[in-house]
Amino acid sequence: MATTSGPIPRIKTELDKRDRIGSLLVRLGANRNNYKVSPGLYALGRPDSESVVLVTANYKLTFDTLRKALNGLNAWLLVLDTRGVNVWCAAGKKNFSSEEVILQVKNAHLDQLVSHRKLILPQLSATGVSALKVKKGCGFEVVWGPIQAGDIKSFLAAGFQAGKAMRQVTFTLSERLVLTPVEISQTLKSLLWLIPLMFLLSGIGPDIFSLANLWQRGVPVSLAVVLGVLSGTVLTPALLPWIPFRAFSVKGALAGLLVGLGLMLFSLKTIAFLPALALILLTVTLSSYLAMNFTGCTPFTSPSGVEKEMRQAIPLQSVAACLGLILWFISAFVRTPV
Repeated sequence: MATTSGPIPRIKTELDKRDRIGSLLVRLGANRNNYKVSPGLYALGRPDSESVVLVTANYKLTFDTLRKALNGLNAWLLVLDTRGVNVWCAAGKKNFSSEEVILQVKNAHLDQLVSHRKLILPQLSATGVSALKVKKGCGFEVVWGPIQAGDIKSFLAAGFQAGKAMRQVTFTLSERLVLTPVEISQTLKSLLWLIPLMFLLSGIGPDIFSLANLWQRGVPVSLAVVLGVLSGTVLTPALLPWIPFRAFSVKGALAGLLVGLGLMLFSLKTIAFLPALALILLTVTLSSYLAMNFTGCTPFTSPSGVEKEMRQAIPLQSVAACLGLILWFISAFVRTPV
């Protein structure tokens, strides 16, 4: 689009096949660190000097969500360089900042394109941006928009007024579960070696190495690892509001305990006390650790709260994991039915 400040890229509100495939891959954990658009100014529809200016991050998933929600509007989109990180996380890391807003406003020569002096910023960027600094730095007033991109049309229609619901962060079941594929893929990258290793080590016993032990002990311990991962990455997020206690590590431990007991209850062959205790410790530890990692995806805690919980929980998780592994190997030499 030709303007007095030079050509401005015009963008569509409809997502095409490439956008959807890219979004799916990112949801599955692929290309997450490089899924971004170039910072700068974009034209949506046929904006003019009276059109609103919406500011957002250059994480493409965020960019696509916003432009899709603006179907039918004429607007300017000012995209900040947030290193390909979403609005909330970028604000916490100070990449979505007052300085970056001022820089992009000046780079785009926005004062020459629009007659008003207002920027609509997402409310979730408030932790990184000072409205006073932006006003002093570039002369534009910051207007805090709604949390969800889907509420922007209503927000604009109401004369920049956000209802109470537009200011509240939600974390519904679907919003929690959409994050779980990334958690699983990231976990598999780290723990993919653990299952075959535990399976092979299960063959070690009084006979040095036994194929019978490999099958009888390798299958339960492999199942314990898989169930521990699923408990921490899927079950805990899904049941998050209903699992007691605030700390995610404790929530994960409770879910892991439930899964571990279920493994013992529904096992095809009765498992003796010592190996059973070892397997439960493994499911509890894995579930607790992975559930604690999920804290960073939620609106429930602050970065300082996450760090505090990690300092308290990781030593306990390490002890429990070591104890579970030791008991598992010792149990191979104890003459009890497995």
